[in-house]
Amino acid sequence: MTLLNLQVLTVRSAEYTINMISDIQQEIIKLKKEKDICILAHCYQSPEILEVADFVGDSFALSVEASKVNNKTVIMCGVRFMAETVKILSPDKTVYLANPDAGCPMAEMMDKEVISLVKEQYPDYTVVAYINTTSELKTICDVCVSSSSALKICKQIENKNILFIPDCNLGDWISKQLPEKNFKLLSGGCPTHARMGERDVKRAREAHPDALLLVHPECVPDVVKHADYVGSTTGIMNYAKESDAKEFIIGTENSIVTHLQMSCPDKMFYPLSKDCVCHNMKATTLVDVLNCCKGVFGEEITLDEETYIGAKKCIDEMIRLG
Repeated sequence: MTLLNLQVLTVRSAEYTINMISDIQQEIIKLKKEKDICILAHCYQSPEILEVADFVGDSFALSVEASKVNNKTVIMCGVRFMAETVKILSPDKTVYLANPDAGCPMAEMMDKEVISLVKEQYPDYTVVAYINTTSELKTICDVCVSSSSALKICKQIENKNILFIPDCNLGDWISKQLPEKNFKLLSGGCPTHARMGERDVKRAREAHPDALLLVHPECVPDVVKHADYVGSTTGIMNYAKESDAKEFIIGTENSIVTHLQMSCPDKMFYPLSKDCVCHNMKATTLVDVLNCCKGVFGEEITLDEETYIGAKKCIDEMIRLG
């Protein structure tokens, strides 16, 4: 086979793939209308899923948006705790997780039994749970926080003693900005963001000396201390879009680099590390979404009354304070 023939085959293969993706997307859009479905997609999802979603964003913001729509069915393209949060804010809606195997390792690091024992050791501490926790664990916590609201909420808590779970990196970042508070942190966090270290910062800075470093607070302290901006996924994206700077090193899940490059073609974006990929988020495929719309795949999220009431109380306090 000649090089020219190989190139022609490659082009035809690419065209076939694009057409196939487009056909699946059109079928999803058709089923959405027919079945009155709202599709939510976290920012870390693939571009082809984002293109068929009704809302794209961070986990809690998506749950809020879902609570406002009239659709009776919601499909979450994300991980399990996100779908559970949607159900808590929209108890009368039928909520599906597009891929039942899509879980969050951080959310599953700590359970109700373990934290109950920790609470006994620190009875005078207010328990603050990152939104990246199971609904069951939220039932024994005082308030939830998102990465964008954590600082504001922790600052407003009257108690100076705070037990922050499960992410010790996010907790460390907040504690350094609230020295008047006494934080107790446990050993938990996001395995994806933990893959990036100070060596990655040094290498990226040397390769792109004019670029600003934007990182998520789930990164380890040795990365965060070098950042020009620290914030949530949405915060990072908004900062990059609104900044006059032209080059950015992105210290969060690498799909954000792609999304930003597509949104801002006049700017340059570089991943802090090629290894910052959330395989749990990538578990959901476009075909999963299609099959969930058809009713042959996905998992309906159900919560017993005790879990629903307890977790909702925790989330309601977040809404009140944040």
